[in-house]
Amino acid sequence: MLKRLTSLLLAAGVCGVQAHAAPSTPASSTSIASLVKADVAEIVDGINTKDIDKATKFDAPNLISMESMRAPSYGAKADRDGLTMVFKYAPSWHLSKIDEAVDVSKSRDMAIYRSTYNEDSERDGTPYTHKVNFLAEFLLDPDGMWRVHWSVVCAQSPSQKRSG
Repeated sequence: MLKRLTSLLLAAGVCGVQAHAAPSTPASSTSIASLVKADVAEIVDGINTKDIDKATKFDAPNLISMESMRAPSYGAKADRDGLTMVFKYAPSWHLSKIDEAVDVSKSRDMAIYRSTYNEDSERDGTPYTHKVNFLAEFLLDPDGMWRVHWSVVCAQSPSQKRSG
């Protein structure tokens, strides 16, 4: 199922994240899922602190990133350039995790991360928020590192004024 989902999403054109050395013995699905969750937490922390190195630390060189209302971007450099630009024009942009899950392939060389986040920002000093879905494929690359090869961000609803 995961391989089919991956093939379908890659055919549609998607993105990437992560890097840790592979252990000498295969990791369990539970430990891989924990690693992927920790890596995504580091990426989100990089976004929230506007630390471009941390936010893009796990990008695969051939990363494909897709998001609602914009054309896909291709490559780690494009992701880095895009986030750098967003950090400048939306310094209040902040993500808060609502839920997350990780599905690990039986071969334990691929994991699909899926989650929901609140995405908060400001427009002309007015706070706005909306809920987004985030989906990403992590692959254990030949060099033994886990990286994001594609990701999808999809808003569940339009932005709304945030109270408080």
